[in-house]
Amino acid sequence: MLNKTMRHPLMNKTSAARFGKAPLTLIATAMLALGSTGVLAFEPEGKVECIAPADPGGGWDFTCRSVGNVMETLELVPRSVQTINMAGAGGGVAYAHTVSKREGDEQTLVAASTATTTRLAQGQFPGMDADMVNWIGALGADYGVIAVAADSEYDDLPALMDALKEDPRSVKFAGGSAKGGWDHLKVLIAARAADVEALPRISYLSYNNGGEAMTQVVGGHVDAFTGDISEAQGFMESGDLRVLAVLAEERLPGEFSDIPTAREQGIDALGPNWRGFYMPADISADAKSYWVDAMDTIYSSEEWQDVMTQNGLMPFHMSAGEFESFVHDQIDEIEQLSREIGLTQ
Repeated sequence: MLNKTMRHPLMNKTSAARFGKAPLTLIATAMLALGSTGVLAFEPEGKVECIAPADPGGGWDFTCRSVGNVMETLELVPRSVQTINMAGAGGGVAYAHTVSKREGDEQTLVAASTATTTRLAQGQFPGMDADMVNWIGALGADYGVIAVAADSEYDDLPALMDALKEDPRSVKFAGGSAKGGWDHLKVLIAARAADVEALPRISYLSYNNGGEAMTQVVGGHVDAFTGDISEAQGFMESGDLRVLAVLAEERLPGEFSDIPTAREQGIDALGPNWRGFYMPADISADAKSYWVDAMDTIYSSEEWQDVMTQNGLMPFHMSAGEFESFVHDQIDEIEQLSREIGLTQ
């Protein structure tokens, strides 16, 4: 019998009510986590920290704080989760700190996203690679879109790509990332999938944020916007912006279900800006298993699904080996694309 102080990601306050209906494999997994003495192989004690590699208010900060709140609600942590903001070098300061200062720390999580893999792929974390940390799981994604002003001459994504095939500089794109950043790369991923040549010649203008970039597009100063579905929502609702394609495996749910994917238009382009976590190297197998299971529990909880709905996050979940493989594959793809456009050697 478990005592009241023992917690496991598969047996918390929220999931306990459903435990009786859980598959036998799930129950077995929970039981195997207990040693012969009835004590969990690992459970967090005292302070748990989540490092957000940016100042308060951004996506990484949101990831730490929102996931931390859900962890507390589900009693996956003994106390509150403390968010540590560690800005600098586009996530590089936090990555270096995790690698050099937090080795073996089993109670530190670090927020990550596609921006993390992009910088790793482009060598912007000098002397460091993806194998120097443990990739724990992803808990949602903000999918990329390519959009135009409501009165644009381009009716669909193939028409836009055909224009690029005729002249790569005929269409100017605006986004909120730097040149070579994730917004820029989404255009190049779509263009390469559409067999557009001379990718380095495609015009991309960098703005301070997605809102400023969209203002340029709806004002007629730039031809197309590249960004994420959540930031485009306001301009879509006002009727000023028309999304030509979402870079997802299938159509998004709810109010976005009318937006066609690039794939269904014959262009096999995917662009998820996932939200997830990594941890320091040299943590025990038991600790890693605990946090991987915790991510699974968080994702399936009603509390996290509510957070996703309220903040425009779309379904996207990977854990353990699947997530690690995905991270390496994404880094390889971005590295290859970055070489093709001359950003890296």
